[in-house]
Amino acid sequence: MRNRSHNPAALGLLTSLFFLWGFMTVLNDVLIPHLKEVFVLSYAQSMLVQMAFFGAYFSGALIYYLISISYGDPINKIGYKQGIVAGLVLSAAGSALFYPATYVQAYWFYLLALYVLGLGFTLLQIAANPFVAIVGAPETASSRLNFTQGFNSLGTTLGPLAGGFLIFKYFAGADAVKYPYLFFALVMLVLAVVIHFSRLPAFKNTDRMPKGLAVLKFPQLRYGVPAIFFYVGAEVVIGSLLISFFGLDEIAGLGENVAKTYLSLYWGGAMIGRFAGAVMLNDNSSGRKKLRQVLAATLGGFVLVFAINYFGGHLTLALAWPYTIFLALNMAAFMLGKALPGRTLGIFSLTIMGLLLLVITQTGLIAFWAIIAVGLFNSIMWPNIFTLSIAGLGKYTSQGSSLLVMAIVGGALIPVAQGALADFMATAANKDAGLKTSFVVPLVSYAYLSFYGFWASHRKHHHA
Repeated sequence: MRNRSHNPAALGLLTSLFFLWGFMTVLNDVLIPHLKEVFVLSYAQSMLVQMAFFGAYFSGALIYYLISISYGDPINKIGYKQGIVAGLVLSAAGSALFYPATYVQAYWFYLLALYVLGLGFTLLQIAANPFVAIVGAPETASSRLNFTQGFNSLGTTLGPLAGGFLIFKYFAGADAVKYPYLFFALVMLVLAVVIHFSRLPAFKNTDRMPKGLAVLKFPQLRYGVPAIFFYVGAEVVIGSLLISFFGLDEIAGLGENVAKTYLSLYWGGAMIGRFAGAVMLNDNSSGRKKLRQVLAATLGGFVLVFAINYFGGHLTLALAWPYTIFLALNMAAFMLGKALPGRTLGIFSLTIMGLLLLVITQTGLIAFWAIIAVGLFNSIMWPNIFTLSIAGLGKYTSQGSSLLVMAIVGGALIPVAQGALADFMATAANKDAGLKTSFVVPLVSYAYLSFYGFWASHRKHHHA
């Protein structure tokens, strides 16, 4: 690879990209209840939204991987910069398809638009995540990816509020998704032009292009692929069902317009944790100084998330104070992690398993806040799993990245599995009766993530 010196301009431009795709990905959580009502769908049918979107990650990354093992890695040839531009153009095409979908008024057309959008995001994920990892020193890769993913989570925090306002209020009815998604298509095209003419480093690989299945020789990658599968699936299915979960009488009985505020708080927790993780996983400070920095990042993130939901939603400090208990728990978990990505991943996964047990067995405010707090502990998982998985891959990095992105198909399969379980366990008298119990599905996912985290923390990675 070319020079890996720190490049703040490149990191800044990439950060805006992470924000955009976070914002658009979480719009699916608002789109699901909208389409569920419009087309009168079951839980399992409504989860086809996530299957179409995240299924594109699997098929797109599979095609990429097959090309790379047969003809050499495409991104190694064209460079990470042009890979990002191509991903943005394809994403814009998928977003634009929502415009004709509103005229056809067929569920399959919306799913097609989501599939194309997902294909574009697939290429972005393959190019942008390793780009962030290699744009600076390898030992701080997890810190950088936590930082950029923090802005991805800022997008997922704003997405439910902006999307909920546009879809449930401003454009409610036939135009609910037509104009918003057309606007997003234009934004992505503009960003593609800006990146194309920017001075971002290309990071082309001048080594002989790797072919074949040699990338699978790395155990950190082999175990990391299912970790991505379970993480993405669990995070997505929880976000997808939160509005319905908050609407249960035994939980909070909230309407969609109010529930979107707490959905935003769920995704906002990931932003708080990622900014704290960017500090904690950086080797530039230690001891009390690092503790103060983590505290400042946590409190600063909370103030930002609270402000967003105070002015854009229905959140007040009197309603949000229980969340501060989980902020303290999150900081304690960071301290126990001792700035080690694998150890921190294992501890956070165990914590989420405890929270999900509360969701399944409890009702009211306990289950309500426990499910929201899951987002806070999801925070460092993607950056830590990704950097642990590609550590030491060298010229195989983008090829390994394609396998990790392929595993995002967990976001397609696990939501459908949980939706089907919720439908199966429903009773004739209460169709929502099985929803709480169905959270056993992500509980199993986090059990594997706990294993991977502790396994990775005790194993030295193979290097290319």
